Amino acid sequence: MCSFRPCWTCCYLLLFFSLEVRGSPKPPSAAPEQVHLSYPGEPGSMTVTWTTRVPVPSEVQYGLQPSGPLPFQARGTFSLFVDGGILRRKLYIHRVTLQGLLPGVQYVYRCGSAQGWSRRFRFRALKKGPHWSPRLAVFGDLGADNPRALPRLRRDTQQGMYDAILHVGDFAYNMDQDNARVGDRFMKLIEPVAASLPYMTCPGNHEERYNFSNYKARFSMPGNTEGLWYSWDLGPAHIISLSTEVYFFLHYGRHLVERQFHWLESDLQKANKNRAVQPWIITMGHRPMYCSNADLDDCTWHESKVRKGLRGKFYGLEDLFYKYGVDLQLWAHEHSYERLWPIYNYQVLNGSQEMPYTHPRGPVHIITGSAGCEELLTPFTLFPRPWSALRVKEYGYTRLHILNGTHVHIQQVSDDQDGKIVDDVWVVRPLLGRMMYL
Repeated sequence: MCSFRPCWTCCYLLLFFSLEVRGSPKPPSAAPEQVHLSYPGEPGSMTVTWTTRVPVPSEVQYGLQPSGPLPFQARGTFSLFVDGGILRRKLYIHRVTLQGLLPGVQYVYRCGSAQGWSRRFRFRALKKGPHWSPRLAVFGDLGADNPRALPRLRRDTQQGMYDAILHVGDFAYNMDQDNARVGDRFMKLIEPVAASLPYMTCPGNHEERYNFSNYKARFSMPGNTEGLWYSWDLGPAHIISLSTEVYFFLHYGRHLVERQFHWLESDLQKANKNRAVQPWIITMGHRPMYCSNADLDDCTWHESKVRKGLRGKFYGLEDLFYKYGVDLQLWAHEHSYERLWPIYNYQVLNGSQEMPYTHPRGPVHIITGSAGCEELLTPFTLFPRPWSALRVKEYGYTRLHILNGTHVHIQQVSDDQDGKIVDDVWVVRPLLGRMMYL
């Protein structure tokens, strides 16, 4: 027995030193992370959302000076989010809405509590009213792996090129994976952009797990539908965000298709009555009505669900959007960029042969899902369809400049070509007598 004692002593010493080196597990952190902004729809306001691992108070301190004290405070609330994965990980999502902001003024802020503060971020409050020219970055399908467009978007944001971001569905790939740790990693990745600009979203198919719970918990959009559908005004535009996913994941409730459709019709009716103030009506939804990609996605079928509705005849969106004169429809899902000619029911409705996007007789569709993710790019069919104006199979994102009530400028940035503009088009609509195409 004595001969074995030195070996056991060595084992105990190794175990002791191993524990000393590794230390005990760190307690959950009260430090804010995953900070991002959104516009709640009320002029002079901005919502700050962030995450902690323990329940602590929700406070934002803000001011006008980049250094020194932050004289203003706003308090909000947090909610417990329990991920649906096997570990049932708990996150505390904090929301604070700043109010009474001066339009167009830059603010400095930090969020957190006495138990831990974020670093300082800057944002510029949105201008009020219709008489200014918002600039937006638009894209979908951005992953935590291979987020090809993100470095350039960060540089653009630092240079003050945008007033808001439109992320048209599909985040992280996927936010629920690895017990929602992929979602955490993605939200940290986008923080340099999303903590500086209102980051406005709609759900995509990759958010579906656990009834879109990660999407609903992590983002703070206007309205009372947990970000599934909502609308807001930005300069001379009324922007409508919708869920195409209600048409595909019917086990979460067929009633959602009907609810959203009736809400859309009501919102479009109000928007048309307000055309004198916000002449442009722009929609954003994840899965397109049309596309010419070489796959079997819904948009490649003649009677696509988003276009024609359930069973090809119930709650289709194309007739609704055409009836109420939607000007521009933004989509993603296909990992490529495609611009269509003005179109309705497969008919090309160009304004004229020389100037197809000047006074178009139908809506313009843009599919912009090439920001970069683990699934790489989506190929196109060999020959373009007659309604397809331009196709680009390169990583990138779209710039949308709503110049005024009559002119919108659309550009596609190629990240593969070091930021080269690979599409550049103006959409021009008359200000007077503008309402519905019918």
